[in-house]
Amino acid sequence: MSFKTCAIVGVLLCAACQHAPPNPHQPLQKADVVEADGKGQSTSARVGPTKGAPVETAPPNVPGNQPAFPQQTRAPGVRTQHRFVVQRIAGGLKLPWALEFLPDGRLLVTEKHAGKLALLAADGRRLADVSGVPKVDGRDQGGLLDVALSPTDPERVFISYYEPRDGGNGLAVASARLVGGAAPKLDQLQVVFRMRPTLASTMHAGGRLVFAPDGNLFITLGERSILPGRVQAQDLASDFGKLVRIRPNGEIPADNPFVGTAGARGEIWTLGHRNVLGAALDGQKRLWVAEMGPRGGDELNLIERGKNYGWPTIGYGEEYSGARIHQSTQAPGLEQPIYYWDPVISPGALLIYSGTLFPEWRNDFFIAGLSSKALIRLVVEHDRVTGEERLLTDRKSRIRDVAQAPDGSIYLLTDDDDDGEVLRLAPEER
Repeated sequence: MSFKTCAIVGVLLCAACQHAPPNPHQPLQKADVVEADGKGQSTSARVGPTKGAPVETAPPNVPGNQPAFPQQTRAPGVRTQHRFVVQRIAGGLKLPWALEFLPDGRLLVTEKHAGKLALLAADGRRLADVSGVPKVDGRDQGGLLDVALSPTDPERVFISYYEPRDGGNGLAVASARLVGGAAPKLDQLQVVFRMRPTLASTMHAGGRLVFAPDGNLFITLGERSILPGRVQAQDLASDFGKLVRIRPNGEIPADNPFVGTAGARGEIWTLGHRNVLGAALDGQKRLWVAEMGPRGGDELNLIERGKNYGWPTIGYGEEYSGARIHQSTQAPGLEQPIYYWDPVISPGALLIYSGTLFPEWRNDFFIAGLSSKALIRLVVEHDRVTGEERLLTDRKSRIRDVAQAPDGSIYLLTDDDDDGEVLRLAPEER
């Protein structure tokens, strides 16, 4: 059965057991102008109704910071014109973090703290938990994170996870062959990357996986949050606060920018990041990332080989306490974000839409909003954000992942302890 057929069957089966009715095109939001609460990732975004005015109506956490160029923050609001429906495909997931589509229409979904890799039917039924997943450190932000299929071998799966170690933990990436049947399992598992050094922290390890057109694998990392890790974001001898690039077998490509640099780790591609949870390739096959900031200062960055993105030297946020972090917002040799948010949206996954089901959204950026409880849509033209929209705000759900299905529909994961959902966005049929 083709994926398209599976998807249609799934929709029909779900229609009779919907936990929430289809949600048509989003209504205009009421203005909600209140003070931002300034609690870091719990900061609530306030969405205004006026077309052309910024969708964020709360005052910034750090009002003294000014953007480096027009529309670097609070771009004009835009509104989707075509109606769409939101269908609940599955529920009952425990802190789902990532989903991946299999060629036959089934889904793989990671459950973070439990360290489980769930296999779902196209209609959302939980078929089995895939065995062979390595032990994970499932505390706080840790656990089993991303899952991705090899672009050249659909039976080979890559996973990222917090690996327990003597003295702490670190992000690890493993590949394995996915063996099907009634008892699916990961076979011949091999760790292809280990974040170094080991640190006793349960936060900010990144974990998103993106395959480049040349077959190499990008891995997003964080600086572990605590001060002993944060200071290593500018240190080329550490993986903390970096994006790394490896071959699928774990080898380091010879053309990585710091290969041969004394004291530098050869896998490093870029440095100066806080915690990158969203990453995607655009139509030109360039890598973009959505990056968690502190109190204020979430960022959208266009990644270029060997560049330094500034953390913690420059930035637009501050400590959760209100204390100062950065020397300034700009400095020579340090990259500016294409866009930033203050108050934060707490960005999860990033999708750059390339499908045909939603012509209006083609090439738009979609970011899973956690504290903002929204699907954030950005219109990007000539590498500048010209419009922003907040979708699904009425659902009041933390959104963890956003992915494009083979048929061009958009799938979401909601972040919940006991009833994480798989949602599907599709055009309304008329």
